[in-house]
Amino acid sequence: MKAILSFYSDALKIALQSIFAHKLRAFLTLIGIIIGVSSVVTVGASISGLNTYVIDKLGKILGSNHFMIARMAFSGDMDDEEFERRLRRNKRINWDDYEWIRDHCATCDYVGAATGAGTDLKQDGIEFPGTRVMGSSSTMADIEDKTIELGRFISDDEVERSAMVVVLGADVREKFFPNGDPIGKTLKVRGLPMRVVGVEEKRGSFFGDSMDRHIYIPVTTHMQIFGRNGLQIHGKTRTREKFHTAIEDARVAMRIKHRLNGNEEDDFGLVNVEEISNQIDEFTSMIAMVVIPITLITLVVGGIVVMNIMLVSVTERTFEVGLRKAVGATRRQILSQFMIESAILCALGGILGLLAAWGVTTLITTLASITMTITITYILLALIVSTVTGMIAGIYPAFKAARLDPILALTHAT
Repeated sequence: MKAILSFYSDALKIALQSIFAHKLRAFLTLIGIIIGVSSVVTVGASISGLNTYVIDKLGKILGSNHFMIARMAFSGDMDDEEFERRLRRNKRINWDDYEWIRDHCATCDYVGAATGAGTDLKQDGIEFPGTRVMGSSSTMADIEDKTIELGRFISDDEVERSAMVVVLGADVREKFFPNGDPIGKTLKVRGLPMRVVGVEEKRGSFFGDSMDRHIYIPVTTHMQIFGRNGLQIHGKTRTREKFHTAIEDARVAMRIKHRLNGNEEDDFGLVNVEEISNQIDEFTSMIAMVVIPITLITLVVGGIVVMNIMLVSVTERTFEVGLRKAVGATRRQILSQFMIESAILCALGGILGLLAAWGVTTLITTLASITMTITITYILLALIVSTVTGMIAGIYPAFKAARLDPILALTHAT
């Protein structure tokens, strides 16, 4: 055992001496490995960061323990024909449906109604195109975990009497009321004056689309101005434990309201925020399965370069190999020597690649709003693959060195 450890210790020293004796050549050799490892880790960090970014933003948009009933619910495996069939079958959600769910979903802590439409805001010569006007019940602030920075959200009384009140998104507030408190002032929506009662806290953007270009008015007021299409029912529980029970209670209540028999399919769509998150995880996993193998190709190219340089190294060190064989080194020891050197060379490339990936991900995180996350999975994958690539790339040069005739090797010019 001691002899084996001594051999590998000596082999490690010789390998490091050989690498550092030709620093520039070693670095140029490793460029392919460095690029390959940094690509794998950076792509992995991008996918992980993208997944975290989307789920975090969805949480801010939709809130937690939240489900929605609408005429149609998106499903990733739904083809165009199925979509058209459901669109013909499913009924529009109306106000009676909302009141029914509100009164019959016992496990729902909050039930709300919401709808939306786009419009351009114009007032006092100021224009703000592409504003999203959201019709909301008073409970939507709790359901979607909204934070009101100034004033308050819409009240039950204002929903009941279709009041002309509005809650502003941060961008709308900055556009029309850049100086001073907007509470109590008037903002015109479709030419109708509405009293500002609140301002939502700034939420940022989602893939470049600002989430602060919204305004909120009572859902009943919205239906009078924009029509009754597109109404959605939202439900939420305070605890995770009864979330799925609440979804089933809401589904059963909706089926009873629509008088569906036991064997009839739902004539409405139900969206579970958790399922959306799962679909995002599946989507990013599919991206990783396609992209990561492509980036690993650069490691294969790097391995070929390493093999060529190791062949050059064997030629340069023919006399050294002959001398070691003459003093008793076995073929196995010579073979191990060159494979260890190749593996160490690529492992160093893997470490440099990780440092390069760390620099790139740090730069992107600083410049963009997506936090790049380097996970231990991709670190291990890059290091293992780079080391294995080095060992594989070193097999042929190592066998060539091990098969050298010691007498011929000793006569090789030095």
